[in-house]
Amino acid sequence: MYTRPSAIRELILYPLVLGIVLGTGFFAGRAWSASRPEPAVQTVGQTQQAADPATDLSRSDTPGGQRQITPRADLSSVESATVELFQSASPSVVFITSIAQVRDFWTMNVSKVPSGTGSGFVWDREGHIITNYHVIQNAREWQVTLEDQSTWEARLVGIAPEKDLAVLRVEAPADSLSPMRVGRSENLLVGQSVYAIGNPFGLDFTLTTGVISALGREIDSADSASGAQLRGVIQTDTAINPGNSGGPLLDSSGRLIGINTAIYSPSGAYAGVGFAIPVDTVNWVVADLIRFGRIQRPALGVELYAITINRRFRFDGAMIKHVYPESGAEAAGLRAPTQDRRGRVRLGDIIVAVDGSKVDTPGEMFQILESKQAGDVVRVRFVRDGREQEVDVRLQAPSQ
Repeated sequence: MYTRPSAIRELILYPLVLGIVLGTGFFAGRAWSASRPEPAVQTVGQTQQAADPATDLSRSDTPGGQRQITPRADLSSVESATVELFQSASPSVVFITSIAQVRDFWTMNVSKVPSGTGSGFVWDREGHIITNYHVIQNAREWQVTLEDQSTWEARLVGIAPEKDLAVLRVEAPADSLSPMRVGRSENLLVGQSVYAIGNPFGLDFTLTTGVISALGREIDSADSASGAQLRGVIQTDTAINPGNSGGPLLDSSGRLIGINTAIYSPSGAYAGVGFAIPVDTVNWVVADLIRFGRIQRPALGVELYAITINRRFRFDGAMIKHVYPESGAEAAGLRAPTQDRRGRVRLGDIIVAVDGSKVDTPGEMFQILESKQAGDVVRVRFVRDGREQEVDVRLQAPSQ
């Protein structure tokens, strides 16, 4: 059989060329693979040790990857001052839980349940705790939690509903009590920075900040019977919410300048207007409550009807209900209601001014007397049988 020389060459050369091409490709691939960097093996949660954060683009550019952390600058002087204020003042703040007794309808068993919470602060190392009257008024037992989270049973020392103030006392060790530093409120200015620490909604040790929005406000007190108003109240835009009541309002030095007591809120939520009892009022009221259990203002020697009588019969003033024997009021001839032989009632005198200051409610008369001393003589204007009259009355010390 005859075979062409060209065919023989093809049978020999083609496999040889193909082998050379394949071999060249294999060795070239090995060389290229060897020149690539070895990929780092990293398990979930591990950080690649060899990567340079400044050049590792996967940390900042890769979608879903960790971002490079930028170092922060130092705190500003304002921030540092606020942090220091909170750290120094918060140990003086306490949280108050009111305990109410509840009787089961079916078993008649009595149990104790929390009825509300509020804030307060340590007044001295004898364990006196200051808060709002409305924080403690609907309970007979109270628990006070200190900054170290220890809880103590408290007893009631004194109340002043007309000032919305109350004093409790705990038998905690003196070294666990950090009294609040007390400032002044007479020299406060609108625009001044203020700080509130309290227990809003049960979230303990909460700090809010703001400014004094206004001074000299008047709001209703917790004493609905007398219709007394709190005067000289501080208005602030510092966030005050349920649970803040009774807590301190502080100046930028961390001194007490007021006690947070109320908010103005048409909707029931915080609306940017809060009120605090000025510390100058707190200072003298607390001194009376600790010593006597109530405010020791000098007295005319009369008992007055509650504000509800004013509203029912629509008159301004303070109507006398009873005149105490051997009092300045009796000596001056002031008169309580009487009844004649025919059973007709003759109303008591209605006091309308004391020393020239107008009296529209029983609470206003008490507030005027706060600036007086026992033994002072005051000019009392009153209405009797539709005619205004005036007498001088010598004030006396309140009965013990």
